[in-house]
Amino acid sequence: MRKVNYSRHIVSKWRKTSVMLRNAKLRTYVPETRKMTRTSLHDLLNQYGMVYIKPDSGTYGNGVMRVEKSSVTDGKRYKYQNGVVKKSFSNFDDLYNSIRKRTRKRLYLVQKGIHLTKYRNRRFDIRVMVQQTPNRKWEATGVIGRVAHPKKIVTNVHNGGTLKPIETLLSAYVSGTAKKKYIHRLRKLGLSTARQLHTTYRGLKEIGLDVALDNKLHPWVLEVNTSPDPYIFRRLKDKSIFGKIRRYAKAYGKRL
Repeated sequence: MRKVNYSRHIVSKWRKTSVMLRNAKLRTYVPETRKMTRTSLHDLLNQYGMVYIKPDSGTYGNGVMRVEKSSVTDGKRYKYQNGVVKKSFSNFDDLYNSIRKRTRKRLYLVQKGIHLTKYRNRRFDIRVMVQQTPNRKWEATGVIGRVAHPKKIVTNVHNGGTLKPIETLLSAYVSGTAKKKYIHRLRKLGLSTARQLHTTYRGLKEIGLDVALDNKLHPWVLEVNTSPDPYIFRRLKDKSIFGKIRRYAKAYGKRL
């Protein structure tokens, strides 16, 4: 486990997920996640019809694959997408063998697939930035939307994603006071997650919470980044948001 100068950086997605699942309230926001094996992939794919697999230690959405099973009884029942590469298969064994050639011997996780809400027909998710203040209190300092590249399955900016104000992305789903309440709910989820992780990782000073919304607007925590990129918040019109994020980061010793 690597340490950076300002906090404890937890690389393993599995470890972070395990800590979150100890909290009964947070459990309802975490999609079912298992270590990927032939059995776990088969079971979750049969149960949900669509799953995501991701490397246990990876960044920028690299290595993430979307795997689907259709209900057709003939032809190509299984398919996956990795980056812009799409492959189809008539049986599960061929699907799994192809995936294993990409994952090799690295630990991967398989996670219940969330059908993301869309903005102009492009999937989006949300990044919630949570930091310790100079007074060592947790504060949700920023919320921003990330819209996926039209041909890709991940929303990361480093993988072609586009940043948008969260208010813009939510406008098609909620408005007025309801929108403000919903954003407040996302901030509270970020705070609860940071506090829970901090019970195990006492050196933690910041997290970036990646949240997906399903068709009922239920928030799902896809991943928690313990060394999040603060610079994405420079894209927001309100420059005071990045100003606060930078000020807090400097206070706990992050080099910017």
